[in-house]
Amino acid sequence: MPSKTLSRRRFIHGTAATAIAANPLLRAAAEGTLHQATGTRVGEITDTSAIVWTRLTKHAQRNNEGIVFAGKGNRKKDAAVTVPVEQIEGACPGMAGSVRLRYGLKEDLSDAIESPWVEVTEATDFIHHFDLKDLKADATYYYASQTRDDAGSVHPEFRGQFFTAPQPQSPSQFNFCVMTCQGYPDRDHVDGHPIYPSMLALKPKFVTMTGDLVYYDSNAPRAVSPALARLHWERMFSLPRIVEMMRNAGSYWLKDDHDTVDNDCYPGMNAGELSFAEGIEIFHQQAPLGKEAYRTFRWGRDLQIWFTEGRDFRSPNKMADGPDKTIWGAEQKAWFKRTVAESDATWKLLISPTPLVGPDRANKHDNHSNDNFAHEGNELREWIKANVPDNFFVVCGDRHWQYHSVHPTTGVQEFSVGAASDSHAGGTPGEDKTIHRYHRVKGGFLNVALKREAAESVIAFQLRDVDGVVGYEAKFRRAVG
Repeated sequence: MPSKTLSRRRFIHGTAATAIAANPLLRAAAEGTLHQATGTRVGEITDTSAIVWTRLTKHAQRNNEGIVFAGKGNRKKDAAVTVPVEQIEGACPGMAGSVRLRYGLKEDLSDAIESPWVEVTEATDFIHHFDLKDLKADATYYYASQTRDDAGSVHPEFRGQFFTAPQPQSPSQFNFCVMTCQGYPDRDHVDGHPIYPSMLALKPKFVTMTGDLVYYDSNAPRAVSPALARLHWERMFSLPRIVEMMRNAGSYWLKDDHDTVDNDCYPGMNAGELSFAEGIEIFHQQAPLGKEAYRTFRWGRDLQIWFTEGRDFRSPNKMADGPDKTIWGAEQKAWFKRTVAESDATWKLLISPTPLVGPDRANKHDNHSNDNFAHEGNELREWIKANVPDNFFVVCGDRHWQYHSVHPTTGVQEFSVGAASDSHAGGTPGEDKTIHRYHRVKGGFLNVALKREAAESVIAFQLRDVDGVVGYEAKFRRAVG
């Protein structure tokens, strides 16, 4: 049941006034003059391009004094929402006005390229995506997101940075992180999930946000309207730890069921007034995405990554299994096989919102490791075995436990990154030593590190706990020319 908070911690941290005075961003938020409570996000990064996400908010801070919907929701009996969304804890209502981006290679932005002012309105949830082109490869870019109101008053700017990919012929020597499954009531810290400072401490080139980034259906209040769906994004992505992560590294975004409409959803489903089509549209607003639902990115000579879409093209889960039943759809499947076969990258990595290997629980019916999608799952695993048996790996979200699995007949290797917090972990069918090389029921994330050692490329998959401690590492080597 919702309740009024008696006391909420401040959004701005630091016990000394001098800490705020020394930081223009903190000072602007403390004074109430900053109008970007949901921060910025940078996505779809290549060696020459990126998308910068910005949003103009009415207030400098999230609503920390609002009505709290505590704990997890009940999918069958929604808690009544009888107040305006703005009055709910964590809400960050938008504001009409304009946004502009300045970006360059110098931290002081003395070399900045400046975009025109762009109007933002309620029609796009006061969001704008800046498409940056002609960037320098393997470089650190700094940016300042600027906003102004309809009267023309310019607000303090919000600063961040991101890293472009190396050119395809350059050796790949960097690390990146992969996360999934973050519930709002079980984030284990009021400022946001512990994995975010742990990931940021590793200085990753990017973070992959691998689905179930909000829980429309099981975190109260249930998202039964577009406005409530957007609330889930506002309160999650205004948390200080996530804001800090997003402004210091690039990101790639995948959606799954809970951040589309509902548990195990497929086209045609809805939740109250929220339709499947609206769920897709909202995700594309809230994430720094391009037009393509599935895509591939090259990060130097040694790494190519594929991101697949598991909701938009799937058959109903209850449909009888067979050659016509699909999660990916015929076009995506053909694209995947063609582009993987064409790639000359040393390492090939599929990052999927759901498992391809598992194993999963017997009562689950939603992914390629389950019996009711066995036909397509077998097809994909057999194709990988026949075409890329030694340098291809799967990284999956969706499962709330960590594992390294090797499929018993095809040898396909899969790493599950685990839930974003310890309190969100669970659900495993148990360890199976014939498949698992590692199995752990706790929260955490995956760090992938690439480097060159003499004439070899080395890739290491590190399953870390929420504090960043390595619990398991699998390392692979491959000769390079």
